[in-house]
Order: sequence, then structure tokens, then C-alpha cells
Amino acid sequence: MDSKVALVTGASRGLGRAIALALANTDHRVVAAARTIEGAEDTARSIREAGGDAIAIVCDVRDGESITAVVDATIAQYGRLDVLVNNAGITRDAGMHRMTDDDWDTVIETTLTGGFRLSRAAQRHMVSQGEGGRIIFIGSIASEGSRGQVNYAAAKAGLIGLAKSMALELGRYDITVNVISPGHIETEMTRGVADRLGVDYEDIRKKRIETNAVTRVGTPEDIGAAAAYLASDAAGYVTGSVLVVAGKPV
Repeated sequence: MDSKVALVTGASRGLGRAIALALANTDHRVVAAARTIEGAEDTARSIREAGGDAIAIVCDVRDGESITAVVDATIAQYGRLDVLVNNAGITRDAGMHRMTDDDWDTVIETTLTGGFRLSRAAQRHMVSQGEGGRIIFIGSIASEGSRGQVNYAAAKAGLIGLAKSMALELGRYDITVNVISPGHIETEMTRGVADRLGVDYEDIRKKRIETNAVTRVGTPEDIGAAAAYLASDAAGYVTGSVLVVAGKPV
């Protein structure tokens, strides 16, 4: 009952699932949130089967009512909220001359606006608990600029400004706010992007290995480990920071 409670969005697969599992392995009770109950429940079930404590909740971060509901459900189930990982995100890649308003709005609303709204809801409980908290955003090295991803790069860059500003506001409550900035991580999403662009993923993978300082591609577990660190007491003096997990200097 003394375990901290972590809410992870986009927890059905890829980075979100790995983060949820990593937090469970570091003695957090986990709320696995995703757009489909099947995906969220699959992650929560894996945690329970390993001896952890987890529940699954549907959450669409573009919907304000859904955000309120997932935070309320977390408090109803566990009575507290200590860690929020804003992982939910989406890609709608295209050159800017072909990018539609909907492509732009969907990515910004999901990644940036959704992250802000959920953080705003979560910090209210963290402040009232009076025991501090951790808010973690999943960014990307694409925030430095990425061809064919002006919407995604803008959203991820926006998270950095958001996190740094929130860190200044929430530090007095012992709530830290940080960004994990992954490089190329091998997930279903990265393979799917290659497929949509008609590019051989194995060629991309080979090039990434050749250009990385660490001669492999990243795994979701690498990001899970970073999130577990930022959620821990060991990171209590780290806030407003961007932790790059890219296998190379950025």
C-alpha cells in the first residue's frame, strides 16, 4: 500500500508498454491508459501476472472529458497519483506542401495539447497530496528538426518548453518535470512509418547502427529504464531537463 502510483498514457504497446512494465518492476502501482481497452488491459495483465498491481483504463488525450475520467479513476482506485508519463503521441508524416490542417492539428492536439491537459489535471492531485511528484514527457530528437515531420517536430519541441516552464512553477511543491528524448527506437510505430513511406526498414536500421556511437538501435526497454530513473527518488534534484536516449550525442 506504500507503493507509488504511476499513470502511463499510450501504454498498450511500444514505449508506453515498456515504461509501464519498468515502473511496475520498480514497485509502482500502474494505471495503463490507452485508446483501446484491449491494448491497455494486455499491458496491465502482464504486470499482474508478474506479481505487480495494475489496472487498465481507456483514455483519448484529445478529449478533455476522457482526461478528467482517467485521473478520477486513478484516484478512485488507488487514492493518489505520484507519477505521470505523457507518452501518447501520433505521427502524420508528409512534406509540408502536402500536409493538411488535420495532419497538423491531430499531432499537435495529441502530443502537445493532450500532454498539457493531462499534466494540469494530474498536478492538482500531486500538489494536494503534499508529497511531491514526477511528470515525464516522451519527446524525440526529431524536436531538433526532421524532414517530412514538421508537425511532429513542432509538437515534440513544444514539450520541451512546456516541461521547463512547468518545472519552474511546480518545483516548490517538490514536483519535477522532465523530458525523455529518444533517438531511433525499434517499435511497431517506426516500422510502420517506413512501410507508409515505402522504405525498406532494414536499410534504415542499418544506417542508424552505422551512425550511432553505440552500435545498435534502441529498444523500448532503454526508454523504460530512463523513465524509471526519472520517476525515482534518485532523480529528485533533476527537473526541467531533457534526457537524450539516442545512442549518440545530440
